[in-house]
Amino acid sequence: MKMMNNNYPLEWLDTLILVHFNPDKTDVSRLSADELAVISEHAVKESSRIQVRIKNEIFDLRRKRQIRLLVRKYHSTLIFLLDTIVDSHKCSAFHKPLLAAAAAAVVKCLDDLLSFLEKRFSNYLSLDERVPITYLMVSRKELQLKLKSLKKRKAENEEVQQVLNVVIRELEFSLSMQDRNRITFRQLLYERTLLNELEQASILQAHGLFSMLDHVLIGLNFNSTAYIDLLAKRMISKLETEQELSEKLSLLSYYRKEFNQIYSDEKLFFKAGTQHLKTVLGNWFVHEIQYMERQVELLAISSKKATLQDKTENKLECDLSADQIGIILRAADEARVVKSRSMSLVFQRIVPHLSTAFKRDLSYHSVRSKSYNAEENDKNIAIMTLEKMIKKIRSY
Repeated sequence: MKMMNNNYPLEWLDTLILVHFNPDKTDVSRLSADELAVISEHAVKESSRIQVRIKNEIFDLRRKRQIRLLVRKYHSTLIFLLDTIVDSHKCSAFHKPLLAAAAAAVVKCLDDLLSFLEKRFSNYLSLDERVPITYLMVSRKELQLKLKSLKKRKAENEEVQQVLNVVIRELEFSLSMQDRNRITFRQLLYERTLLNELEQASILQAHGLFSMLDHVLIGLNFNSTAYIDLLAKRMISKLETEQELSEKLSLLSYYRKEFNQIYSDEKLFFKAGTQHLKTVLGNWFVHEIQYMERQVELLAISSKKATLQDKTENKLECDLSADQIGIILRAADEARVVKSRSMSLVFQRIVPHLSTAFKRDLSYHSVRSKSYNAEENDKNIAIMTLEKMIKKIRSY
């Protein structure tokens, strides 16, 4: 068939589908093998050529309204052509291998062009409209092929493999839903974008707590409950390797910092009506950290009480008053029986460990100051106590 080149970028596809591949207007069985081969070959080139033409047309426009109208016009026309060729494909003539292959090449061309518009100019499309059933059938087949290829890939890291398994299960369920005819362009575009990203060779490489796969899924807001639960369980599992509660808290805070630094598109979502992945995990971090901080606080209070209790229980009770203790300690320092940098340090180190029959906690400042104003009675009792100790030593 004759190739066309004019101001209408879709003319070759339009004429081919509405005339030459239309069983109502043409005897498609009369197309020769050479003609079908040319069609198949040209369909591949036509996709790239039309994309360039559309981009040039849009580049020449200045107003968003004009761009929106042009993008939607091409989008609806391509869907119409896709509907038409899929409907024509029901004709028995299309069961012949060469004709079927040529038709498949044309369908692939149309699907590539639709994908181009939906990805490059999604802001100008009404993405919340339902996808026409014929376009959905073609797109679903394409996505299932990509998913089949993804299922064959294996990750070396167990955590990455677990995430991959969750993604595959979620996509399998989504693509097999009975009410798939209610899918919107937004959801279809999301699934296509996700599967295209997952085709990258490096996607299954491990990379710290959050792998390359995690970065892609978080970036695209893969807000699957199963995936979010898996991330939370992974972090809890790593926290359990730490013995100290303070270390757990420090590690969890580090995980939150790492998570917060990963970009996530707020406009995208895998599941409509479900909270954004960043919101769910962000709240999880807040609650976990608050809980751990409270546990650390309670542990510190408990530890402090235990320390005070130990100190109180381990005090030595003296059968002397605080004033009498001060006299003896001062004498021990000045006689150089106890050597220290200062008398104050002697009192500071010894007095906290002593108590009297009348006072459990003694202030070393108070005991030291009173030792300078000793009363005669206190001096006599101190002397009698020391003599009693001397007498005891002589009895040994």
